[in-house]
Amino acid sequence: MNLPFNINLTNKVVVVTGAGGVLCGMFAKAIAKCGAKVALLDLNLEAAQKLADELTSAGYIAKAYKANVLDKADLEQVHAAVSSDLGPCDILVNGAGGNSPKATTTNEYYFPGDIDKDIVTFFDLDTAGVEFVFNLNFLGTLIPTQVFAKDMLDKKDATILNVSSMNAFTPLTKIPAYSGAKAAISNFTQWLAVHFSKSGIRVNAIAPGFFVTAQNEKLLFNEDGTPTVRSEKILNATPMNRYGEAEELIGTLLYLLSNEASGFVTGVVIPVDGGFSAYSGV
Repeated sequence: MNLPFNINLTNKVVVVTGAGGVLCGMFAKAIAKCGAKVALLDLNLEAAQKLADELTSAGYIAKAYKANVLDKADLEQVHAAVSSDLGPCDILVNGAGGNSPKATTTNEYYFPGDIDKDIVTFFDLDTAGVEFVFNLNFLGTLIPTQVFAKDMLDKKDATILNVSSMNAFTPLTKIPAYSGAKAAISNFTQWLAVHFSKSGIRVNAIAPGFFVTAQNEKLLFNEDGTPTVRSEKILNATPMNRYGEAEELIGTLLYLLSNEASGFVTGVVIPVDGGFSAYSGV
């Protein structure tokens, strides 16, 4: 991975939730290469530890922690461990999130008679599934912020970065819970930015467009590698007509994390989407 420009985060303690995932793992790598001490938090400790081993073997400072972003008591214990191992948090990247099949409709549209078919309509969405998705994304951002932002109060260069989505701008079909949760993240980012504006903490969000990850790969490609119908629709609605490369998020990530680069920027949600959010379809 080559960084697009140099940002100095030497001795900064950066906490990344969801660090075992593709995009947040890449975020953590970029941050470590800028000199930060990175705490890799994930419910999947094995995935976080694999990344920690990779970074430490390359000479960077990183440590993995098993963490449940929906359990405040658990996060308080993780916070204590991070503080002891690396020091108090300077930067928080709230990357944990995701969707669930239980909160997804079978079809994009409801047609007369669908309610009697053996499919998942809006009326069949599992309440627990919807609650899980909303909690994972929204509370999974709020609770870590409650725990780690205490370290950042009255620091001149403290930063929180949330992860929003294209769903926050215009909801995608089939995934109402995920769309609503990401819209809440964007709103919450603005709320936090105002709330912490007198305390020296900047709060912003990055809104990735369509990137191929382990979570969405089966939705985008058939088993033979050809694009699904949904994949074709996404690409047709993306003016650059391709999926993003994970590394193409790094520039925006580092810009928002650097006080020197974006010290007067707070409360923004920046799309990195190949033009998806700008295209009307006509």
